[in-house]
Amino acid sequence: MSLLKTDRMVRRVSELELAWLAERGIRGIVSDLDNTLAAWHGDEIPGDILAWLEAVKSAKIGVCLCSNTRRPVRLARIAEKLEVHHVPGNAGKPGRTGVLKALELMAVLPNEALMVGDQLFTDMVAGNRVGLTTVLVNPLANKEFIGTKLISRNAEKLILRGERARPE
Repeated sequence: MSLLKTDRMVRRVSELELAWLAERGIRGIVSDLDNTLAAWHGDEIPGDILAWLEAVKSAKIGVCLCSNTRRPVRLARIAEKLEVHHVPGNAGKPGRTGVLKALELMAVLPNEALMVGDQLFTDMVAGNRVGLTTVLVNPLANKEFIGTKLISRNAEKLILRGERARPE
């Protein structure tokens, strides 16, 4: 199994259909925060993503934020506002520990969970290392950590060869 694979690519997390999740037996979603659900260092969640999160929760699918943020108070505040679980502090992706903690918090097995995020080298690798279904989203904003912008994004382009989800 390639750690750099992704099972699906969508422009925004809100494009993940509940039927697609149900077909795969998904009971829990491990989600990155920055540039996946909110802009980097932002607190506002776009309306379509808020509506999607509510639909997911109504479908009895758990959600857990799993972020490499250096702002744990912000992470906890957003998780509380969204009424979802979160892995406290820095999740250490692409390591397995944060993802395993997220699964524990949601009481789901790896084959019942999905990892969604905007970065191949952290989010997708972490999800693949634990055996989750992985979904790569386009970043919500261009603003991000300088190392991500200069190094990771360029390497991602080479690996994905422009295969990020495009508007229809």
